[in-house]
Amino acid sequence: MAHQYFDDNASLAHDRKTYETTLLDEKYRFITDSGVFSRERLDFGSVVLIKAAAKTPVPNMGPLLDLGCGYGPIGIVMAHQLPERTVEMVDVNGRALALARENAAANQVLNVNIHSSDGYSEVQATDYARILTNPPIRAGKQVVHRFITEARSHLAPGGDLLVVIQKKQGAPSARDKMQEVFGNVERIALEKGYWILRSVKETVE
Repeated sequence: MAHQYFDDNASLAHDRKTYETTLLDEKYRFITDSGVFSRERLDFGSVVLIKAAAKTPVPNMGPLLDLGCGYGPIGIVMAHQLPERTVEMVDVNGRALALARENAAANQVLNVNIHSSDGYSEVQATDYARILTNPPIRAGKQVVHRFITEARSHLAPGGDLLVVIQKKQGAPSARDKMQEVFGNVERIALEKGYWILRSVKETVE
C-alpha cells in the first residue's frame, strides 16, 4: 500500500533534504524527509497562508494552533513572528512531527508545543486566538470538513480559523462549510487559484 503524507510513515526509508527559504523578510531552514508533504520546497499554499496570516491581526491574546503542521513551516514562522505567544503544532505523521521539532530548534523557535494528534483528537485547549490549517486534501473532503467543523469548539470567542485550499480542490465547498459552522466567512487572499478563507467565532451567539 502506498504511503500518504497524512499517514504515520515511520517505516519508510529515510531520504533527508534541507532547503532554505525567505518568508516575511526572514530566512528559515527546513529539514524534510521521505513520507512528508512538500518535501522538496515549501508548497505555494503554505506561503500564501503565511503571508495572509501575517497581514491579518490575531484577534486576542490566546495561543495559536497549526493543525496538520507537517514538518512545521507554518507554525514555526508564526511562532517566530509572535514570540509572546505559544503555538501548538499537531500532526498524525510521526516522522513529520520529529522533523517539526528539529526544525523549530534549527530556527531557534522555542515557543512551540509539538505533539501527535489525529485532527483535534489530542487537542485539549479551547481558547485559541487563531487556528491555521493547510488541510490534507488527499485525505478527502470529510477530513477537511472535520478540520473546519471542530475548530469552533477550540477557538476563544473572537478567535479565527484560517484555511488555505485551492479552488479546484474544494475551496467553494470549504467556504460553504465555514459559513455553515461559523455564520461568517471571507476570502482574505487569492493567489494562483489558492484561496485563504477566514471565519471568526462570533462573541455574541
